[in-house]
Amino acid sequence: MRQKTIYILCGIAAVLLTWNLYKVFMVEPDELNQGAIYRIIYIHVPSAMTCATGFFVALLASIGYLWKKDLRYDAVAAAVTEVAWVFATIVLVTGSIWGRIAWGIWWAWDPRLTSMLICWLLLVSYLMLRRAVDEPNQRARLSAVLAIFTFTDWIIVWKSIEWWRTQHPGPVLSIRNGGGMAPGMEAPIYWNALALVAFASALVLLRWRQEGVKREIDALRRYAHAL
Repeated sequence: MRQKTIYILCGIAAVLLTWNLYKVFMVEPDELNQGAIYRIIYIHVPSAMTCATGFFVALLASIGYLWKKDLRYDAVAAAVTEVAWVFATIVLVTGSIWGRIAWGIWWAWDPRLTSMLICWLLLVSYLMLRRAVDEPNQRARLSAVLAIFTFTDWIIVWKSIEWWRTQHPGPVLSIRNGGGMAPGMEAPIYWNALALVAFASALVLLRWRQEGVKREIDALRRYAHAL
């Protein structure tokens, strides 16, 4: 059943991405001020949405572990956080490329960029922590606390363009106060976000299964040591 779900999610992602990328590159016109480079928004913003979704799921799973002490919640949090890190990396890379063309610089110590970098570093710390601690329950407990802390930083990332107005532009989507794009140009962002969330969900299911196998191996190792 899980295998079929993964195939279905990948199929949905492939169809949506193919159609939306065709529309973005072949149908949508260039943006008046930025020209063709603005099209990177259709990867940059959906990746950020996917990353945010992952942070929220990891938050719920981490709270679930601290409450129930069930390692299955920890497995979900670990799988989701690893996938979220991939999309956070895409956000940083595409943002730097966009900034190089739009601003003439690869990086600026802007509140949005800096807080996103901190978020990325926290994700790296999460992944390193899970490899540094062998005892499953201690690893799960420390990881859960760090995942919750990382989500608080994501709130700063999300609200930074409203709290501080510096290098990074203000909101561009209509769902944010003051945002809005030309008619027809905003919808592909949401469709691409749906496609990336579907693809990310497939990756999470794969990693979740691997975490389950790893948990069984840990149990067997502890049993062998007890003998």
